[in-house]
This record gives sequence, C-alpha cells and structure tokens, in this order.
Amino acid sequence: MDEAERKERGFAARRSVLGDAHVDRAIANTTDFTAEFQDLITRYAWGEIWTRPGIDHTTRRLMVMSMMIALNREEEFIMHVRAAVTHGVARDTIKELILQAAIYCGVPAANSAFHAASRLFKEMDAAAGSI
Repeated sequence: MDEAERKERGFAARRSVLGDAHVDRAIANTTDFTAEFQDLITRYAWGEIWTRPGIDHTTRRLMVMSMMIALNREEEFIMHVRAAVTHGVARDTIKELILQAAIYCGVPAANSAFHAASRLFKEMDAAAGSI
C-alpha cells in the first residue's frame, strides 16, 4: 500500500472509530506545528494499525481504553469511551473494563477512570435529554 492509500484508509478508519465531528475538529485545529503529527497518526495509527484484520474495532477500542487507564491519559480515555458508547459498546462493558484495570493498573488509575467515565456519561445523558 502506498502512502496516499494508507492516509485514505487512515481517515476512513479514524472517522469510523471517532466520528466525523471529532475528525473534522482535529483537521480544523491542525496548525503548521501539528500538521506532520496529524499526518503521522492518520497514516500509521489509523491507516496501518486500526485497519489490520486481526482484531475487530470493538476489541481495539477496549484495548485502547485499558492502555489509556494504565498511562493515565484521561483526555484520550474519554475520547475513546465516547466513541465506544456511540458505536454500541455497553456502559456495563466499560465498567467491567475499568474493574479489570483496577487489578492490573491499580485502584487509583481505575478510580480516575470511573470518575472520568461518570462525568462523560452524565454529559452524554444531559445532551440526549435536550434533544
């Protein structure tokens, strides 16, 4: 696959996983300083890894959320929880993921993840109620 195809597949995967609004915001917020990074993650994280056939998107989502808990990357964790719920991952599945993380990543990491996910769910529920 050439770089143009990798980038095209990357944008398709990125939009599929995170949604058009998120990707459009990321593109709109790209600066000269961040352009090469955006290109890198689109081609490689999304075009090379997320498009591989060995693991389905739901499993990849759960893996990424687990890694974000372990690395204490709340912003990325929230982004992936939002995308997961939007694409049909049950909140109970996310709860189980966080409980599992409590054992392998530590209780403080899981506590932070529960707080972040709870805030996000409250925000999502409020937005759904206003429609």
